[in-house]
Amino acid sequence: MIKHVVLAKFKPGVTEADVAELRKKLAALPGIIPEIKGYDFGQDVRAEKTLDFALVSTFADMAAVKRYLVQPDHLAVGRYIRSLCESLQIIDFEHE
Repeated sequence: MIKHVVLAKFKPGVTEADVAELRKKLAALPGIIPEIKGYDFGQDVRAEKTLDFALVSTFADMAAVKRYLVQPDHLAVGRYIRSLCESLQIIDFEHE
């Protein structure tokens, strides 16, 4: 299994409405993209946060991740999150 982790730092001025729209767009993806085996996301709840938002998704293997990365609905959500962020950090790792 592969975990795909995305960590986001929002630009100043990103609103709760922007984040709500991001949540809506992300929530739709597991129903559209069959490669997604698990999908969790949310805002950092710590007071001392250094990042704002995280997404952790699970895939069967790297081939499934690669199919996900080029899927049109994923690309559209990717463009949206990039429009909100000053930085994104992404890592893929194997787990059992």
